[in-house]
Amino acid sequence: MSENILDRLERENIKLASFDKRLLAYFIDEIIIAVVFSVTYWNIVSIDTQDFLVALSQIKNFLIQIVCIKVLYHTIFIWYYGATLGKIWTKIICIDATMLSKPNLTQSFLRAVMKVVGEALFYIGFIWFFENRERQTWQDKIAQTVVCDVY
Repeated sequence: MSENILDRLERENIKLASFDKRLLAYFIDEIIIAVVFSVTYWNIVSIDTQDFLVALSQIKNFLIQIVCIKVLYHTIFIWYYGATLGKIWTKIICIDATMLSKPNLTQSFLRAVMKVVGEALFYIGFIWFFENRERQTWQDKIAQTVVCDVY
């Protein structure tokens, strides 16, 4: 019989990240992505857009680019550091639920894609956090990861 995730984490004295830390990390990451998008596309969006609704309409045309920036940001940071800048700031880390190490590139990519899917579906993927003892969201379940505190 295989050992479950919670037993493995407890044996290694690893504590799951709280909802508050994960939420704060999420907002920090969203701000960073918004700044990267704004800097990247400022010249295109700012041309003749004194009207807020016109600017919003132009931004809507860049939906694919926004999704690609988000997936790239989350994939690279989770794969390379085990944490995005928001997670680093809040002292939490994403780890492989089996090996208890940084997720590999495939896991990081799957996690990033499922994060965007969960957001697009009215954040239903994030609600799963409350539905299981491992505090895994859709992206964690699919990528077989957990988010833990850093000591």
